[in-house]
Parts: sequence; structure tokens; C-alpha cells
Amino acid sequence: MKHVAIAALAAVLMGGVAHADTIKVGVVGPFSGPFALQGKNFKAGIDAYMALNGNTVGDDTIEVIYRDIPSADPAQSKALSQELVVKEGVQYLAGFYFTPDAMAATPLLEQANVPMVVMNAATSAIVTKSPYVVRTSFTTWQTSTPIAKVAFDGGTRKVISVVSDYGPGVDAEAAFKAGFEAAGGEIVEAIRMPLQTNDFSPIMQRIKDSGAEGVFAFLPSGPTTLGFVKAFNENGLKAGGVKFFAPGDLTQESDLPALGEAALGLTTTFHYAVSHDSAENKSFVEAAGKAIGDPAELSFPAVGAYDGMHVIYKMIEATGGEPDAAKAVEAVKGLSWESPRGPVTIDAESRHITQNIYLREVAKADDGTYYNKEVQTFEKQGDPGLAAAK
Repeated sequence: MKHVAIAALAAVLMGGVAHADTIKVGVVGPFSGPFALQGKNFKAGIDAYMALNGNTVGDDTIEVIYRDIPSADPAQSKALSQELVVKEGVQYLAGFYFTPDAMAATPLLEQANVPMVVMNAATSAIVTKSPYVVRTSFTTWQTSTPIAKVAFDGGTRKVISVVSDYGPGVDAEAAFKAGFEAAGGEIVEAIRMPLQTNDFSPIMQRIKDSGAEGVFAFLPSGPTTLGFVKAFNENGLKAGGVKFFAPGDLTQESDLPALGEAALGLTTTFHYAVSHDSAENKSFVEAAGKAIGDPAELSFPAVGAYDGMHVIYKMIEATGGEPDAAKAVEAVKGLSWESPRGPVTIDAESRHITQNIYLREVAKADDGTYYNKEVQTFEKQGDPGLAAAK
């Protein structure tokens, strides 16, 4: 039955999706529920790109169709992706905030003749699941590896690792461990929490009891990261001198007003800060700020979506608007451009994005607002996790 269903899907797709004046892009993400702000950022990045670059490529008009997955749900992701392709006739799939959702949709791509542009999901292995996957976000290996060097070079020798127990969390744990131990540091304990964890007091007690000088943490951005950082401060770890190391998910800009003074001085490594000083970013922040409504809600998923649309536009241009996934993906291998985050390239072999990773420190601006201040640049970082994913 499985083979019959796939064959039927292929027949509908190959016969039913013909070149038209309107090219549809299907975006799957969390547009309601606890992670709705991340979906809102997807839409803000897409709207900003289309506001600055128009809604046409050649003679074709681009239409974006959204589908909502409030939290990680692989079965729903696959069903909605199939619906977008079969019923809506989309020529491109994009978005995917959570790794399990992106993974679940990859088996559809080759039969459907549809590329996928991952705008957030951060497990290294996603790009290995289909030759039609391109990523414009980051991976947790890519953003977590530099912070290990920062921790060791700053004098920390013993760290406890605390991560959410799913693909990106496991990747983040492995990346930090590899970098920190290679430098000469010791991971005294590694804790993996269920993805739904929201009471962090027991975790904070384990950190205290471990005797570690620092904690490395990764959780998916949203209510959980805000809760974790609050608990770190409220349980006295920051005041007690325990150093905090994490990728930038833990201090996303939209959380900083709620964290306030407690966030000051927290260091993270990440691919983007809203404060990034460039002409491209100023234009992006202005357009995305208008699109999202409240500029204080602007965060990193918006830039992944913005650059994702750039890649999709280039694919459409290269194929003349025709449905040809192989040609579309081939056209963006090695593509380089100046993103709001800095110079980026789609690696020709992996189809993952090469980019600068920045060491950031939470600082307070003259107007009293908090922001991630870039203090160091790790240039042209690929994804160290791809070797581990093979």
C-alpha cells in the first residue's frame, strides 16, 4: 500500500503541477501555540524580503501559503507538506522550525520534484536526507562549537552540559563536548531533558551539586529558553559565579525585555544578532520590524526566512519558473551573497550555509533596552556536525 500511495502521489505531482503564472511556496511552521512568535518571525522575514525585492521573478508572481504546526509533530508535518504539494500545487517547501518536522517531510521531495529550503531546523543530518534540501539557517554544531573555545580560553575547566533531548540538543551537546575536551576541558556531567520540560529548579540544583565552574545549555528558542535563563538567575547560579555558555537561542532578542538586568553579561555564540552593524541589516530590520508589527519581537528565525526567500527566488530564476527540483538546487550550490547577518555561501557539496558566527554579550543600550552586542567574529564557519551525521 505504501508503494501504491507514493506512486499515486508522484502521478498527481508530475502530472498536476505545470508551469503557471503564479508559483506557490508552501511554508510549514508554528503560527499558533507556545512557539507562535517563531512562526511570526518566519512570516516577517518572508514579508520583508518580498517588500524589498517585489513579489515577482521574471513573469511569475510568487504566492506564499502557510501551514501551522504549533509544536513538533512529524506526522502532521508530513501530512501538511503532502497537502501543500498535492492540493495546493506548491513548487517549493520551506520553513520547518523543528528538526523532526523537517525530517518527516524529506521523503516526499524527490517523488514530488520539490526542493525544501530549511529556514530554521538545526540538526546537521537534515541535509543528508535528500539531495533536494537546502538550509539557510544554521546548525547547533555550527553555533555551539565556537563557544567551547570561548569557555576554555576564558579560564573555565569544568562544565556541566544541559540540553533538550532531541536532535539539535544532542548535536549541541556533542559539539560543545568535542571542542571543550579537545582544548583540555572536562565535562563533569551531561543532562538531557525532555523537550517539554518547563520546571528547571531540579536542574539548577544538579548544576550546583556538580561542582562545575560553568554550564553549557541548549533548548529550542521560545518559552523554554526564557524559563531556563530565568531559573539560572533566580536559583543563584549567576550570583554564585557559575559561568553561562550557550548558542544564541538562549538569549534571543525577543526574550531580553523579560530577562532585563538578569541577562546582562550573558555570552552566546550565534549566526545573527538584530544589532549587527551593516547596511543590509539596517534595511532588513526596518522592513521586518514593520512586517512583525512590534520590532522588539524580531528574532533570528526572520533572517533564516529572509535568506530562504533569496535562495528560492534564485531557484525560480534559474528554472524559468518550471518545476525542476534538481536544476533549482544545482543553481544555488556555491551561491554567495551579503545577508543581513554578513557574508554567506551555500556550500556546493553539503547545501548547508557557510557563515560567520559571532560571540555576543548581552548589553544595555543608552535608551535602556537590552541587546546582543557582537564582540568577536569566527569567520566562514561550515558545519562540523556533517561528519558526525554520516
